Amino acid sequence: MALVVLSVVEQRLDAVRAVLAGAEVGQVAAQLGVHRSTVHRWVGRYLTDQIAGLADRSHRPSSCPHQV
Repeated sequence: MALVVLSVVEQRLDAVRAVLAGAEVGQVAAQLGVHRSTVHRWVGRYLTDQIAGLADRSHRPSSCPHQV
């Protein structure tokens, strides 16, 4: 049997599809080892931006008020 490695986006997509198919968010989150709010965030991003919304996003702030 071959080992299949899924990308982060593919894992998130599988989780979102499971929730949209009727699985409980808590169970999906427990399987992935993430918090329930994270799965809810992924579902929201998927519904607005489709697959592109599941990609990693920068945590850098868009501006710094005290920078000259």
